[in-house]
Amino acid sequence: MDVPRRMAVELKKLVLGGWLAAFVSACAVTNEAPVSYPRKEVAAVGGDLRQVVRVVDGDTLVLAPNEKVRLIGVDTPETVHPNKAVQCFGKDAKAFARALLENQTVRLVFDERYTKQNHKDKFGRTLGYVYLADGRMLNAELIRQGYAHAYTRFPFHYLAEFRDLEREARQSGAGLWSFCPLS
Repeated sequence: MDVPRRMAVELKKLVLGGWLAAFVSACAVTNEAPVSYPRKEVAAVGGDLRQVVRVVDGDTLVLAPNEKVRLIGVDTPETVHPNKAVQCFGKDAKAFARALLENQTVRLVFDERYTKQNHKDKFGRTLGYVYLADGRMLNAELIRQGYAHAYTRFPFHYLAEFRDLEREARQSGAGLWSFCPLS
């Protein structure tokens, strides 16, 4: 191989390597802060501070004085369902919720879409978003950490965000997405 041709081959390798390095660096480095869900302001009705009495399971809790609350847009694996066995990652989801909620005061916020039904589901549980003292929404945090599926059967304010959180948790193998067989 003559010198000019060898130099052309080496130059092509160098340019290709440079482009590859730039592409990998661009994919790996970002200056953006991590996205905190939910991204938009809540369309809230209510928003009172309440004491947590107990955690029933990952997506249901009791607030003082004795109000059972079902988290909107969240479905954790079952632990106390009368007709179902304890499901994979159910105990983990309950333990996660308990660790965040035990002896805590939280903010209960309603979704305007459930005003007509007094913010209740068919079982009489209050439907709401629960915010922790640090400002995180428990509903979103359960999905983000892989302790819950986004429950999208009924419309709610954060439906798109919760779907995104579930997709991200699934792709990263967070929580139940690494340990439980897909059904």
